[in-house]
Amino acid sequence: MIAETAAEASLASAVTSQNPVLRVAPAAPADAAAHFAASLAFHTDVSDVAAALATAAGTGTDPGFVLVDTRSTEAWEQGHIPGAVHLPTAQIPQLADAFLDRAVPVVVHCWGPGCNGATRAAYALATRGYQVKEMLGGMEYWIREGFAYETAEGPEQRAADPLTAPVGTGDCGC
Repeated sequence: MIAETAAEASLASAVTSQNPVLRVAPAAPADAAAHFAASLAFHTDVSDVAAALATAAGTGTDPGFVLVDTRSTEAWEQGHIPGAVHLPTAQIPQLADAFLDRAVPVVVHCWGPGCNGATRAAYALATRGYQVKEMLGGMEYWIREGFAYETAEGPEQRAADPLTAPVGTGDCGC
């Protein structure tokens, strides 16, 4: 039995070194748990934000956070999430205290996963004493997952992109 275990270990080592996914071995479970717990403390996603906002609207309660759109005024006018506060990243040092309460968590977003504007905004807010999370996916995934948004012409909503969200259910099940 020990020889088989050694042989299996040798085979696993050979596979690991040739497998691009496993060239660097996965973290120990405890280390992975700590990393992912920390990630969840820093990030949320559009589905969770949409669900929290919908629940709050449906019950007439506060969602427990402020959603902040950190994009430019031109981007905001092109379309924004209903109920979001517009606070461009560059204006955080001057305006954050006028728009936000340090006792209320802030969720920031920008255009999408190819933009780090929300990360810069989260950093600027955190260094000023705000509790902050970044909404992964940003405005791009808000729209791609089929959630409503507002434009100068009024409310709009597109069908969910079947490659990013389940069609017709609104709940990805994750």
